[in-house]
Amino acid sequence: MSGIFDSLGIDPGIIIIILLVLSIILIINVVSSNMRLSRLERKYKIFMKGTDGQSLEKMFIRKFAQIDRLYEAKEDHERDIKYLKKSFQYIFSKYGIEKYDAFEDVGGKLSFALAMLDKDNSGLILNAVHSRDNCFLYLKEIVKGESYVMLSQEEVEALRKAVNCGIGEMEEKE
Repeated sequence: MSGIFDSLGIDPGIIIIILLVLSIILIINVVSSNMRLSRLERKYKIFMKGTDGQSLEKMFIRKFAQIDRLYEAKEDHERDIKYLKKSFQYIFSKYGIEKYDAFEDVGGKLSFALAMLDKDNSGLILNAVHSRDNCFLYLKEIVKGESYVMLSQEEVEALRKAVNCGIGEMEEKE
């Protein structure tokens, strides 16, 4: 056999070294494959532990049913959110209050003007005027931040506070 290598001019020692390197590479490849297979078997055993094909199928059916229930709940929540957004247009979300002394002989700032507005700055102003003997309550309608009747200085200030208050500020911060 060495006659073949001699006639080709190849040293048999080089062939042996090449075969040795290839053998080492193959051994490393086999060890690596065995390690991956071992990890896969461990994961498979954990996955299949205590289950047979029937119980595994039941588990998948339960999980898919759970996903369906979650999807239905999500749709319900979306519907509720749409309803709340629609309802939110009609509630008072902004307010402003201005306390004042209506009369010089009555202190303690018991009188007040309270403006309550929705997101379109429409709503009302309540003005409570306290005297020593009585309390008078006046209501004025506000449409888009404007009143069709004359407002007192305190009512104007309460309206200004309400227009600049509430949900609008939170939306700007977000």
